[in-house]
Amino acid sequence: MTYAARTARLAYLAPLVMLAGCISLGEDPPDRLLTLTSQATTSAGTAQSAQRSETIIIHEPGVPASLDVTRVPVQVNSTEIAYLKDALWVEKPSRLFRRLLAETMRAKTGRVVLDGDDPAFSGGENLRGTLRAFGYDASNSSVVVQFDAIRQGDGGRVETRRFEAVEQGVLAEAAPVGDALNRAANRVAEEVADWVSGS
Repeated sequence: MTYAARTARLAYLAPLVMLAGCISLGEDPPDRLLTLTSQATTSAGTAQSAQRSETIIIHEPGVPASLDVTRVPVQVNSTEIAYLKDALWVEKPSRLFRRLLAETMRAKTGRVVLDGDDPAFSGGENLRGTLRAFGYDASNSSVVVQFDAIRQGDGGRVETRRFEAVEQGVLAEAAPVGDALNRAANRVAEEVADWVSGS
């Protein structure tokens, strides 16, 4: 490469190098992301079948604005919410909780469970609801999962019930809070499955 060509190339690259120091293309990814894992699972190869009217469809729950993110909310007091440092979900809690509910329901009820909103799957029983709490309460060092379930049968009958699980004495750090939320979410999911199955 000639001297003139090198000079021209450096002149072209210099503004790009300077610009790189002035902009950010996003935050550094976190070391770890949180997720939910069902404690009740079905074995690989398990096959299920049912009439459409016998299926149960799990819909993504509604959430307040504080939960419509991938961060873990901290209830500081009755009027203030913050977010826990370094605690990020792999995706929004409403989607994670729906999958957890569906997997738990399959394992505990033996029913055909669909965890999607595909309009092709109509009929059967529908489970909707609102995930009202899914975070950390700083006032008593606890995590809280609260789910208001709405169950609608094929015949139009509607039932509602509130489920809640609390894990106390949790350190306000990402790993222990994530573990505690997973345990609490599993307890709620198992109680919902028992409710749906009538046990």
